Amino acid sequence: MIYKVKRSAVVNLLKIVAFALWALPLFNSMCLASDEKREAEFADDIKKTLVIGRIVRLEAEGKNFLGLYTETERTVSKSVVIILHDLGGHPNQRQVVDTLRVFLPEHDWATLALQMPVREIGADKNDYYGLLPETRARIQAGIKYAKDNRAENIVLIGYGLGSLMALYAQSEQSSAIKALVTISLPVPDANIKTVKVLEYIKKIKIPMLDIYGALDTADVVDSARDRRLAAKENPGYRQIKITDEDRRYLHDEGLVVKRIYSWLSQVSGNSSGFK
Repeated sequence: MIYKVKRSAVVNLLKIVAFALWALPLFNSMCLASDEKREAEFADDIKKTLVIGRIVRLEAEGKNFLGLYTETERTVSKSVVIILHDLGGHPNQRQVVDTLRVFLPEHDWATLALQMPVREIGADKNDYYGLLPETRARIQAGIKYAKDNRAENIVLIGYGLGSLMALYAQSEQSSAIKALVTISLPVPDANIKTVKVLEYIKKIKIPMLDIYGALDTADVVDSARDRRLAAKENPGYRQIKITDEDRRYLHDEGLVVKRIYSWLSQVSGNSSGFK
């Protein structure tokens, strides 16, 4: 009898383990899925308030998502900047994203700001790392849209967590991106093994601008030297520190935008084509 009870317990335990192994991938996919309801709310708000640019609907991995395309005054924009917002934001996020989105088209760079996957309100950076593969698919959809609009020079700009997304996507597969700009690029704690920012930087061969505020968050400021060292094999890498600015760039966000535009003009040959 004792043997039968033990055997029954073992069988039940095996059933529980088998179910757990079957359900774990499904549970993980549910946990790592973007918050589509929150994205829809962002889209509704943008529709009501958008003044400059137009809304475009893109698709990646069977999901529709929002983009804001802002044209230059030229008939055809050969140069397009794809912009990625910070954690929990949207394509018209203040301060930095919306300023870039509107300023650059005045200087012959069309912009395409993309809605990146978001998590629920209150989620932190660690909760977002599992969404990186999904961000790559959205960036590729943005690149396709730019190419369909006859873009020849495509640049990728990310802000905050968006800069990590941009870096990850560019390091994972070669694409049509001609240059990369990261604003306030965070380097997660070494204990987080799944996100290897310094290794991503080592893979970048195109021109890269790494710009951050002197009063930025610790994971940005303290890793500045490590980022420079990781990029030492890339002759097109440049790092700029903005004095007296934190992550929000509230004192003079225009300075950040102008520094980016100036660098883009240098590496692209004044927007006529990349060297």
